[in-house]
Amino acid sequence: MERPVVRRPGGRWFQREAWAADIGITLLVQAAMTMPFVVPRSAGLPPATWAAYGLTTLTVLPLVARRRAPVAVLIAVLAAGALYRFTVDGPGQPLPYTGLVAFYTVAELSPPPRRLAVAALVLTAVFPSVAWNTGEARELLFSLFVFAAAYVFGRFTHTRKAYIRAMEDRARQLEVTHRIEAERAAARERARIAREMHDILSHAVSLMIVQAEAGPVAVRTAPDRAEAAFDAISETGRDAMVQLRRMLGVLREEGPGDASPSPRAPQPALAELPDLLERARSGGPEITYTVTGRPRPLPADTEATVYRIVQEALTNVVRHARASRATVVLDHAAAELTVTVTDDGRGPGTTTGLGLVGIRERAAAHGGKATAGAGPGGRGFQVLVTIPLVTSPEGVGS
Repeated sequence: MERPVVRRPGGRWFQREAWAADIGITLLVQAAMTMPFVVPRSAGLPPATWAAYGLTTLTVLPLVARRRAPVAVLIAVLAAGALYRFTVDGPGQPLPYTGLVAFYTVAELSPPPRRLAVAALVLTAVFPSVAWNTGEARELLFSLFVFAAAYVFGRFTHTRKAYIRAMEDRARQLEVTHRIEAERAAARERARIAREMHDILSHAVSLMIVQAEAGPVAVRTAPDRAEAAFDAISETGRDAMVQLRRMLGVLREEGPGDASPSPRAPQPALAELPDLLERARSGGPEITYTVTGRPRPLPADTEATVYRIVQEALTNVVRHARASRATVVLDHAAAELTVTVTDDGRGPGTTTGLGLVGIRERAAAHGGKATAGAGPGGRGFQVLVTIPLVTSPEGVGS
């Protein structure tokens, strides 16, 4: 029973292509086998008959199914060739075309045990065939050479196709890997953007709520403070809109003909912390800001992370702590930066809120850690973040 032919992906189109190729090869071999019948023969030779030509065609027809049953086709071809030799006295052929094509196909498609057994059988059959024909050593060597060449070319074709399939499989695996990596990168970017938008909106809205609640009271008792409160609300809203436009501008896809590319405004830096504290201080708790150690230039992403951590911690102070005072301390040690935000409010509530989770994720993204809980002496609330320091290129030579 013949081994089923393994077909590459391609479905019916590939099957039709294989059938067309086999029919084309069969017609080409038939044309080569026809040449001795149309070339004028010497007067001493028997004439070429239609019976001989029909039997010659019978040796060629099995090649149409050579891919489906390689060994069976080879046996049919050899049997038809033997029948031609023993029953008719027709024109001979300069080469055993049909046998070579069938043997090549066996070498290409058959499994090793069957392929090697057929090869041994064919090479053994060459000797009596040559002895029946001319018996000359030259014909024997030539026959052995052409059949060995057919076998070698069949194995070479098999190896080349296997290599191509391996390269195609590798390309598909790489494509899948790249798609998975792209999806992971997109998920990471979505998480980062979600944290950014949470920090921006929660901070701005919290400050605006505090100012708005203080506004009506201040209108009756201190109009100047009311005006300052409304100014703070306006400024906070404008700042939030600027930051959101910046982020949405980065998200906007640029087309090939886009004449106005998306802005790439810088991320917030440590130099902007005083402005952040001033906005949080307006109408809220008194906030003190202290920098210790030896400040030095840091990578932009590290500065942006520290800014967002302080922003989220102050948002929690404004929204939940009911504190009157808060302190922000940045300690630049030799190998790490420590950020401490402490308030004198009502103390620990939950430590698993979205804001605190975002702080921990931001710290972890830089190889750091964050803790949150009761402040010194069990009073108030404290957020403590430690980030390993990597100086920026500008600070290396300073």
